[in-house]
Amino acid sequence: MQVFHSTAELSKLNAPLHLALGVFDGVHVGHQEVIRYAVEGARAEGGLVGVITFEPHPIRVMAPERAPRRILASIEHKANLLKDLGVDFLCVQEFTLDFAQCEARDFIDELAGSAGMLKRVAVGEDWIFGKARGGNVQRLREWGNELGFVVNAAPPVMIQGERVSSTRIRQAVRDGNLAAAKEMLGRDYTVQGTVERGRQLARQLGFPTANVVAHNEQLPPDGVWQLEAVIEGQHYKAIGNLGRRPTVETEAARRLLEVHVFDFEGDLYDLVIEAKFIKYIRPEQKFASVDELKAQIEADVASVLVESA
Repeated sequence: MQVFHSTAELSKLNAPLHLALGVFDGVHVGHQEVIRYAVEGARAEGGLVGVITFEPHPIRVMAPERAPRRILASIEHKANLLKDLGVDFLCVQEFTLDFAQCEARDFIDELAGSAGMLKRVAVGEDWIFGKARGGNVQRLREWGNELGFVVNAAPPVMIQGERVSSTRIRQAVRDGNLAAAKEMLGRDYTVQGTVERGRQLARQLGFPTANVVAHNEQLPPDGVWQLEAVIEGQHYKAIGNLGRRPTVETEAARRLLEVHVFDFEGDLYDLVIEAKFIKYIRPEQKFASVDELKAQIEADVASVLVESA
């Protein structure tokens, strides 16, 4: 997917544009409703579908004390999810204090000028933007009528009487309620991370693992998990331990996702792995000896292989 790093770069595109605007952390079912307007508009009228998002999350700049510590999807992860929804390009607008002082109308004028053939803007129905929160859907529609683009505003998606939100999903993941997270995401919960070189202790136990450092994405509870690993577009059965490895590490060890990928041959170092959390096997625990740990790993692997057969 093509990725731009400011709305000014949209001037490189010589095509009608249908844009969805928002933070879209996790690209959950509510976000998907907003994006659907842009996708269907492009299918009906022709043109390209783009998503404009803001990085870092605006709340981290405007009210850092209220910002979540973790996100649901890094930019790279978000791009992959958007591609699956039919989005052609992603525009990542840096959000700074200076950018926050931009008047709402000035932002729309700049966007329309850069986009050239802007045909559609899709947002959530309560979207607020610009200096002093001066822009809303009503004003956006007025400016769209003047500048020649359609505005679609998606209502919130409700599940079990509550609005779907990234905050609710983060809490569900923290609690280990991945069924609830899946319902709100419209997909299994996954985490992306980069594989880094470790001490290769698992290799000595007969089960080499990839040390996956998550890209600041929300992790579920510590323990052993049945996983599916996506590596360079290929899907593999896997098992993972999430935690601090108390049998072989000190209490100060950092939290890490160790992934053993079945039927994989090759070097994983520095690659990005997407880990899909399928089933919780057991809590992480400290064993009396490395031999006990090895025996438990063998039992865990056997149980996952039976489950995924």
